[in-house]
Amino acid sequence: MEQQKLGGAVAHTQQDFISFGRAARGGGGPGRRRGRAPAGGGPLRARRAAADWEAPTRPRPGRTPAPRHSCPWMEPGKVYSRGIVGLHEEIEDFYQYISPSPDEHHMRALVYEAIRDVIKGVWSQAEVFIFGSFETGLYLPTSDIDMVVTGKWNNSPLEMLKDVLIRAKICHPDSIRVLDKAAVPLIKLTDMRTNVKVDISFNMTNGLISANRIKQYQAEYPHMPKLVMVLKQFLMQRELNQVFTGGISSYSIILMVVSFLQTHERALAVFPGCNLGVLLIEFFELYGLKFNYHGTCIRVKENGYAPRHEMEEQFVGVATHNSPLCIEDPHNDSNDVGRSSYNMLKVKKAFTHAYHQLRFSVLAQGAAGDPSRASLLGRIVVIEDAVVEYRRWIRACFPAPEEEDGLARAGHAAPEQDASDGSDADTRS
Repeated sequence: MEQQKLGGAVAHTQQDFISFGRAARGGGGPGRRRGRAPAGGGPLRARRAAADWEAPTRPRPGRTPAPRHSCPWMEPGKVYSRGIVGLHEEIEDFYQYISPSPDEHHMRALVYEAIRDVIKGVWSQAEVFIFGSFETGLYLPTSDIDMVVTGKWNNSPLEMLKDVLIRAKICHPDSIRVLDKAAVPLIKLTDMRTNVKVDISFNMTNGLISANRIKQYQAEYPHMPKLVMVLKQFLMQRELNQVFTGGISSYSIILMVVSFLQTHERALAVFPGCNLGVLLIEFFELYGLKFNYHGTCIRVKENGYAPRHEMEEQFVGVATHNSPLCIEDPHNDSNDVGRSSYNMLKVKKAFTHAYHQLRFSVLAQGAAGDPSRASLLGRIVVIEDAVVEYRRWIRACFPAPEEEDGLARAGHAAPEQDASDGSDADTRS
């Protein structure tokens, strides 16, 4: 296949500053879709010369390809295409492999129901909902379950619920803790029977609204779930996916992907059969090399970006903002979703490395560019043997009833509510 240029990211202007002046259109080819941008125009996106994507004369050594057994998404005996098309095919197979199975959904539904029943046994008027990745279906095999309890209490119910859950043998005493000083007070526990981790918060309903909107994004941007699942695995194996350690939340990565797709400069029809490979490399290029974090706020509500200094005036708690990442919550414009991701520069460095790894692999000659011989995607993500064994154990111990062979929810979606009810529940993964 003729090598195509993959360009399309925010350009360097004045030492990598995103210009909010009028953007000049670059070279030939279809222009990007221009979304609504804040006053002053949208960020500049420049095209590279075609030579920039020619195979390097002296290839830089890449990461040693992962052994095939650590890439279980690769179908045995399948012959993959070379280069960027092969990467696209691998991402499709990765998504099919990593997506929740009916057995995994059934097991998590049992965990939710057991905890819900315990809570309702103590506070019969309380309501228990799930949100986050379990509600949207965008969860990895080891992702946690996010739950929110709504009701009225005179005093904080966290310690009381902790004691009740231990007595009900939902969890061991040493596997549950109360985080009452966190921005969002919650209980974190590990379910005794399934080893699934659960976060329980109270009356923080913003996450319920966010889950509904994420499902709308999934319908609007069909590529979004596939990119998100790769990126979640990528961040998880580098321990960059937890907000309380300075990483970025699932909600943040979803909004970054949506923003990228909203402002992508090229009609995807230009690259039939390799869209996902092109998109993944250009995502890493944008957020690893080109994006000006210190000067720009991501604003998916307006299909674009905004100067950060203008947006920070509307955020609550600006004085405590210690993150390079700035993302306006589309449901609560006083909430900066990225404000606690103080290790965003480590994430940026990981994105930069991934960009170079994938760029090298899709342009390489010989075996290095042939996913049938060595996984291209496996240069940046792998699945540990322990995860493969855990999924086998789930299939054996929690087989889904035949009527649950889909991913039907257990009736825990909540009605739309006012986004002012909370500002941080959506930062859970």
